[in-house]
Amino acid sequence: MIKVFVVDDSAVVRTAITALVAHESDIELAGTAQDPIFAMDKFKKQGWPDVIILDIEMPRMDGITFLKKIMATRPTPVIICSSIAQTGSRTAIEAMSLGAVEVLGKPEYQVKNFFEDVHNQFVHAIRAAAKSKVKNITTSTASFLSNVEKKLDADSVLPSINRTSSAAGGERYIAIGSSTGGVQTLEIIITKLPKNILPIVIAQHMPAGFTASFAERLNRISPVTVKEAVNGEKLVRGTVYIAPGDFHTMVKRIGMTYVLEVKDGPRVSRHKPSVDVLFRSCSNEGAKACTAFILTGMGDDGAKGMKELHEKGGRTYAQDEKSCIVYGMPKEAVALGGVDKSLTPLQMIETIKELSNGTK
Repeated sequence: MIKVFVVDDSAVVRTAITALVAHESDIELAGTAQDPIFAMDKFKKQGWPDVIILDIEMPRMDGITFLKKIMATRPTPVIICSSIAQTGSRTAIEAMSLGAVEVLGKPEYQVKNFFEDVHNQFVHAIRAAAKSKVKNITTSTASFLSNVEKKLDADSVLPSINRTSSAAGGERYIAIGSSTGGVQTLEIIITKLPKNILPIVIAQHMPAGFTASFAERLNRISPVTVKEAVNGEKLVRGTVYIAPGDFHTMVKRIGMTYVLEVKDGPRVSRHKPSVDVLFRSCSNEGAKACTAFILTGMGDDGAKGMKELHEKGGRTYAQDEKSCIVYGMPKEAVALGGVDKSLTPLQMIETIKELSNGTK
């Protein structure tokens, strides 16, 4: 049983979440509290929960302050559920960096109807949070999980092309795919890279609104330039491109250069942006020019695309199991035989430096 505790000053929200999990055989409501002070008192009396659902704006102590305390003293999977997380605000991005395993927006009105509409997504988020390993690193991160739907592959967006030529003198680049735990891992990696690194294109599972704030945060704290990917933009050194939420981002070769292609389309492997779509584009456009990394995340998005890239001569690396918040995507890529080597985030940093310097 997954023991869930709700901390929210709204009685309507507490009641709605209680009703939401009431009929789930593997989820038990451990309790509710109207603010973090009351929550801590209950934790001391009845034990610590497996997952905490936490609002941000509350009396006596706000959710961000409480999140910091939790991660500093007893790292626990936390799902932020707040109206100010609706559009990917800086506060929501800060919550990700501090340790939230999931950030879900909620409306200020018609709350009961909202929770009924997102029942599957919310329950999926609780189960995903319970499986995460926030103790592996000092802070965790956020992942955004879509509702259960028909699972499409990269063919629905981009057909495979049998092109095995190398960059033939063109610039090399790096592609990264990640999901649950990826935001924090990416922050560890990107903030430690020097200014003149190879171009990096990242597909992180994240909805519209959040990717712009995420790119803005990374840009503020990193030596390199970090921005949202823009259709038609040329890849240049020293720049990291974040795939926009709700769009697929691909790489296309034009002459001796590579440009970004950002377009709409169906969800692939239940995600948009999809790592499989990004990696498929890399394998189509001269695989040997690309070095790909697949990071922590639930599911298998990116595993097939990485295998295609690997088979066409691209270098491929997966995050090692010990450092992953969720060893799902890397595990599937390894199982398919599409990974050259598993690395820690620190080893990835050194690998990217060596690639950028031409020593690898």
